[in-house]
Amino acid sequence: MKKTILAYSLLLLPAATVMGQSAFDIYQFSQREMRGTARYMSMAGAFGALGGDLSAINLNPGGIGIYRSSDVGVTLDFDIGSTTAESAGTSVATDRFKFYCNNAGYVGALRLDSDVMPNINWGFTYNRAASFNRHYRGVIKNLTNSFTNFVAGTSASSGITADDLTYDSYYTGYNPYLDGNAGWMDILAFNSYMTNVVDGQFQGLWGDGTSGAATFETFESGGIDDFTFNFGGNVSNILYWGMSLGISSIEHNIDTYYGENLQGAYVSVSYQDLVNGNSYEEIRQGVADYEVHNYSRTTGTGVNFNLGVILKPINELRLGFAFHTPTYYSLRNEYYADTRFSYEADGFAYSGDAFTDDGYVSEFNYNLRTPWRFVASAAAVLGGRGILSFDYEYVGNQTMEAEDDYGNDFYDLNTDVDNYYKASHIFKVGAEYRITNNFSVRAGYSYQTSGSTDRVCNDLDYVYTTLMPASYETENNVQHITFGLGYKYKRFYTDLAFVHRDRQTDYHAYSPVYYTDGGYDLSPRARINNYDNQIVWTLGIRF
Repeated sequence: MKKTILAYSLLLLPAATVMGQSAFDIYQFSQREMRGTARYMSMAGAFGALGGDLSAINLNPGGIGIYRSSDVGVTLDFDIGSTTAESAGTSVATDRFKFYCNNAGYVGALRLDSDVMPNINWGFTYNRAASFNRHYRGVIKNLTNSFTNFVAGTSASSGITADDLTYDSYYTGYNPYLDGNAGWMDILAFNSYMTNVVDGQFQGLWGDGTSGAATFETFESGGIDDFTFNFGGNVSNILYWGMSLGISSIEHNIDTYYGENLQGAYVSVSYQDLVNGNSYEEIRQGVADYEVHNYSRTTGTGVNFNLGVILKPINELRLGFAFHTPTYYSLRNEYYADTRFSYEADGFAYSGDAFTDDGYVSEFNYNLRTPWRFVASAAAVLGGRGILSFDYEYVGNQTMEAEDDYGNDFYDLNTDVDNYYKASHIFKVGAEYRITNNFSVRAGYSYQTSGSTDRVCNDLDYVYTTLMPASYETENNVQHITFGLGYKYKRFYTDLAFVHRDRQTDYHAYSPVYYTDGGYDLSPRARINNYDNQIVWTLGIRF
């Protein structure tokens, strides 16, 4: 016996049918990590009211006005990461080691013979804004439903038929991926026998008496690089101002795998009646083993503009304010998916594979607008040797928007953004103490609230994704604990930082499944623990 899945209007619009991106993807492309110089990172990035740093001027462009001399420097980052997937007492860990150039830049200072405008400064910086390098895998035991039933529900709700999902290469040359309106997820699953049509109804492999487990794995690589042109100065050594024009380059590659091994699965078998010679197809309970692989690559460039000021009403106090416009990206997405499957029931066994659009890589161009950001900061100079700094950053994740390359709004996708995301709040505190004229010690802490809404985190809403598999991640809070040392001698300076980042996400294999009888099954899920330890080294000279 199989329950009837509540019909949802899925994947009906052409954009939704062919687009390889979802609200979860564009959220990831809109995030920024705490990366920069070793001094900046050792104080947890709480630099909005301090300035005078090659990465801090990206946080608050007004920080370029602090400079009284020119500066050139480079920062290297050795990242030791560990990702653990936990589900129902099962834990699988993977490690990674990466080496980055976090930051490099130059600031030029021009002194003016003026008390009102003592100096004008300009600069160029490179900053690694985010790294996507990650690998995790896990096992989800004791399933209560199957991804195949989820896909059967989307097929039923779309109003499509088996003919809409079937190639007809002999008579008409019909290709369901190019010529029809069905979603790619529905087509691939049907051609992999993960879904079948029985008495005119789509059904998956799960029913009464079915049990099984799932495995999943994700490989990610790439990152976001910012190239920023900065300009600013100060007014009477009280008001420091700045502006920046940024160009961002993005590359994101992801390979995802999801598979199920099902016992008592409702498998479609074909056989021939030897008496009358007729062929028959029946659904019988047996064993099903399948795996879905999805590949996606997104590349593109964007532009943004930032403004900032730092106010020094007295020598012991500084206040900072910065406003970041969205980054306006022009992106290109390439994607495909394939399956491997093996079924057995009552002595019938068959296996094979299937590919979206015969294995051709599909492409899609679109535009993305990332969130608005606002930064407010305060810093105190204590006794001439100490600094205590606080930052607050508001990130309006719900303001993200996507459109096609003709400027037409993706209404459904942008509605998903409103439903799945909310504003994030980032709190930072950093401290520095100069032990001698040459040596300094530093420490910091930052805390970022989740950008995912409670309803999507807790499986209280149907979730729309694209392609296969339909997995997605929801964010939990992120925190950093940082320490560092600094040394300067005449014009030369070098800084060292240790940064620990704790980030947790929840992996959902697919959307919660709702039934017409009022029942529902939560999505199979796992907790993904991402731990990063970074050793950051900056070398620079001021002249």
